[in-house]
Amino acid sequence: MSDTTTLQIDDLGVATITINRPEVHNAFDDHLIEELSARFESAENEDDVRLVVIAARGRTFCAGADLEWMRKSANFSKEENIADSRKLAEALHRLDTMSKPTLALIQGPAYGGGIGVIAACDIAIAVRSATFSLSEVKLGLIPAVVSPYVIGAVGARQARRYFLTAERFDAQEAYRIGLVHLIVNDEGEMRAAAERYARMFMETAPGAVAASKDLIASVRDKAISADLMEDTARRIADRRASDEAREGIGAFFDKRKPEW
Repeated sequence: MSDTTTLQIDDLGVATITINRPEVHNAFDDHLIEELSARFESAENEDDVRLVVIAARGRTFCAGADLEWMRKSANFSKEENIADSRKLAEALHRLDTMSKPTLALIQGPAYGGGIGVIAACDIAIAVRSATFSLSEVKLGLIPAVVSPYVIGAVGARQARRYFLTAERFDAQEAYRIGLVHLIVNDEGEMRAAAERYARMFMETAPGAVAASKDLIASVRDKAISADLMEDTARRIADRRASDEAREGIGAFFDKRKPEW
């Protein structure tokens, strides 16, 4: 694997995946997308990993698609373009469905596909100076592959505005519409916030976190029905009988830290 991404796992079990193309503002091309997808798979399959952090080197989090790559794709056949776009769709799906909690650290501007990465993460922290834009329509394109994640994060009403206008918005607006969860003043505060989240996840049961992520994916956008109530009842019954629940409840009454 080349050095357009890096993966580091610390002693706490925090896996940091860093996008490393600062010379082109961390823009996506086919090689970077393949690497990210492989990094997501590696972090998912590492038993000791408790939190996956997505970060970027340089001043820009991600400028979206590499324009040289886009220029080449204009000469692809329809089948080649579908296959090429499918790689990003699969990478984002892998990130979105990861059983480990995921945290995006946005140290600078994020555009297009970069916003898709943010929206596919569980938690997003941005510096106050970060800017955002779903700028595809300015190039005659659409934010198709990222749309399920962005609409899931900000809702269709906000998507109607930002998909269609391609306007740039700041971190405060990203917070207001639900794209990011926390705004910090600088990268130092962002690292401190990431460490606080890492400590939080060390106190949570990893199996329960994974089950909670699956619960959200299964319940969201569904009407409350008999089938849904039955499904949620079965889920909590399964967790009550789990080794993690026995350990967690036992530790609470024993006034000790649970062993996970």
